[in-house]
Amino acid sequence: MSPAQPATAGIATTAELARRIDAALPQTQCTRCGYPDCATYAQAVAVGAAGINQCPPGGAQGIERLAGIMGVPPLAMNPEHGQESVRAVAFIDENWCIGCTLCIKACPTDAIVGANKLMHTVIEPYCTGCELCVPACPVDCIELESVTGDRTGWAAWSAEQANEACERYAARQQRLAQTGAQDETAADIRRSLLEEDAPPANAPAEPPLQDAAATRRAAIAAAMERARQLRAGGS
Repeated sequence: MSPAQPATAGIATTAELARRIDAALPQTQCTRCGYPDCATYAQAVAVGAAGINQCPPGGAQGIERLAGIMGVPPLAMNPEHGQESVRAVAFIDENWCIGCTLCIKACPTDAIVGANKLMHTVIEPYCTGCELCVPACPVDCIELESVTGDRTGWAAWSAEQANEACERYAARQQRLAQTGAQDETAADIRRSLLEEDAPPANAPAEPPLQDAAATRRAAIAAAMERARQLRAGGS
């Protein structure tokens, strides 16, 4: 089904529609809607380029909110973007964290703190459960745990939580813009991990890795071995 065209186009400007839609989103900044952040998705909905049913964190109640703003009937959640679920918070297993900082770079609300090669931790009140840190971790030491019981969608959020998440995301974006910082990709981080374990320059040459997948496997294996050694040393 194609995205609904705004029925309120003659009543409110596109900018005003986008603002109202953005305010009705839970502000997880999870990108599951197919857009880089909640504000961009809101803009797409406002111009009819995206459906009102692409935000799993908002769930059915979120869809009803957007339907009311757009003046269109509610829809079922689009399964291509996921399903409504409980609100979760990320937790880092301290025994396995290798301090690669990749999860810090992935977090849209600066809810993870730590330093290179030192253990990281999640500031629970600031975590939106966006899940972006989970695939970024090369040693799979991040897990998500429900913090809302059976409550799902907007029932698992409050306006205060959404506002705080939005403000933290905006502050992070401003900081990155001011410092000119560029987040490293997963490939960059894993490549650096591999280079740390590379043999000395005068060591006998070894056959090059054949492809990116082999490079990734080698980097992850090296990181996991270091994690095992750290864990064994602390036991």
